[in-house]
Amino acid sequence: MNAPAVAPNGAADARDPSGFLSEIIGAPVTVKLNSGVVYKGELQSVDGYMNIALEQTKEYVEGKLRRSYGDAFVRGNNGRTLI
Repeated sequence: MNAPAVAPNGAADARDPSGFLSEIIGAPVTVKLNSGVVYKGELQSVDGYMNIALEQTKEYVEGKLRRSYGDAFVRGNNGRTLI
C-alpha cells in the first residue's frame, strides 16, 4: 500500500495548481501585478506559463477604479497574486 504523496512543504494533500485553476474558470478573480495594479474580472483561461485571460475586467490603481475593459490578458511573469 502506497502512502499519500507529500509535497515539499509537508502538505499531505497537495493539489496541482493547473487542476484547481481549471475548476474556477468562469469565476470572479482578482489578479495583483508586481507593480501593484489590480485587475478584477471573470477568469476565462490560464495556461502553463500563468498567462491569464479575463472578461469584464476592471483595473484598480491604488484602490481606485481606473479603467474598465471587455477583455484583458495578463502575461504570467507580471502577475504576483491570483485570488
